[in-house]
Amino acid sequence: MDTIISINPANNEVLGEVAVSSQKEIHEKVARARRAFPGWSALGVQKRVELLKKVVDGFSQRQEDFALLTTREMGMPISQSRADVKDAISYFQWYLEHAENYLSPEITYEDEKSIDQIFYEPIGVVAVIVPWNFPLSNFVWGAGQNLIVGNTIVFKDSQETALCGKLIEEIIAQAGLPDGVFSEVYGGGDIGNMLARESIDLISFTGSTKVGHALYKVVADAERMMKIVMELGGSAPGIIFEDAKLDDVLETMYASRFTNCGQMCDAMKRLLVHESRFEEVVEKLKNKLKSVKVGNPEEESTDIGPLVASRQLELLEAQVKDALDKKAEIVIGGHRLENLGGAFYEPTLLTQITKDMRVWKEEVFGPVLPLVSFKTEEEAIELANDTAYGLGAYVFTSNKETALRVASQLQSGMVSINNISYVKPCNPFGGYKKSGIGREHGKFGFHELTQVKVVSMEK
Repeated sequence: MDTIISINPANNEVLGEVAVSSQKEIHEKVARARRAFPGWSALGVQKRVELLKKVVDGFSQRQEDFALLTTREMGMPISQSRADVKDAISYFQWYLEHAENYLSPEITYEDEKSIDQIFYEPIGVVAVIVPWNFPLSNFVWGAGQNLIVGNTIVFKDSQETALCGKLIEEIIAQAGLPDGVFSEVYGGGDIGNMLARESIDLISFTGSTKVGHALYKVVADAERMMKIVMELGGSAPGIIFEDAKLDDVLETMYASRFTNCGQMCDAMKRLLVHESRFEEVVEKLKNKLKSVKVGNPEEESTDIGPLVASRQLELLEAQVKDALDKKAEIVIGGHRLENLGGAFYEPTLLTQITKDMRVWKEEVFGPVLPLVSFKTEEEAIELANDTAYGLGAYVFTSNKETALRVASQLQSGMVSINNISYVKPCNPFGGYKKSGIGREHGKFGFHELTQVKVVSMEK
């Protein structure tokens, strides 16, 4: 039997093993989910919410266990792991608290004789496939609203965080959901592909655009019409205008790029700076990066841990090498930290960037930030939109009119102005272009995962 070997990226120690799911196991779990669907959907929103509160309670009781496992399995600094676990639980709680409001029937027309209503009904069996970068949040974002609306789930976590997947499965089993409502399969991309080709009704996928495109083809080739919701890659621009109050937004700029070692889908991956502030921004960010601690992610004082795996480190090195070969300049960083013994890379700033460089064209999943200057607002917008992606964007200016005018022209599903984050459970999360299809969270996320039925009748 094939196994996944879970390795700590900070020190290369083996953490454990997880058996890879066989095609037979995948088929059986989908069949169980199919059998469980009628009963689960028939319970209604209120009863499902009551049962799922036990799941949230289970995660609340195991917060520190999950945070520590996250840190050990994918390298997130422990303070950030704790914050992610806390955020994930708060998101699930928000879903539970607002579900009835957003899933209740809506009257669309009414007169003396008739009434038209919209009903939101569950779709069926869902394949939920998520990446490794925020283990508990990825589960909650992918599975939480699906379970609440009445869908049953076969869940596949990343092979990089298979032990986190096992802990999720353990906690849900202890909560006592009906058999088949939630189950997991384990493995790499081939297992996700097998799952996607099973008798399912919806794919909910978070991950790379490349894999999302492959799953899109699977859906297109299916004999029946099947929906897919995808949150994919990003290359979010940050735009710093000449009137930005740099000292007020410096921490936000840093966090937007370097949190979780830069391994965030909507992280600020290209920084565009008005030419009058360029040198100042470079110097302030350089000094900030000098002050951060890179090292053991289990230590409270660590700001940046390792990348998730050596393969991710090698990809990042290749992207930076390509930039340097094409005459980019390193302001700070630019090397792996071999003395730390794991998949560590220095937080890095690059200048003299050109559009043919991989760090401009590709999604960069690591602590590397390319900086480019601009002269006019029009040029800034053109540079910001010069990407196949359109997930997040960041605008830094003291002028609200400028902020709104620019935000309206950015080809992005979400825009943050100065220090205000768009990442909230009430807000839709998703992107334009190759950053995905559909939205998560809020009423938008609930409705995305349902069938919308109109019933028109006499009073």
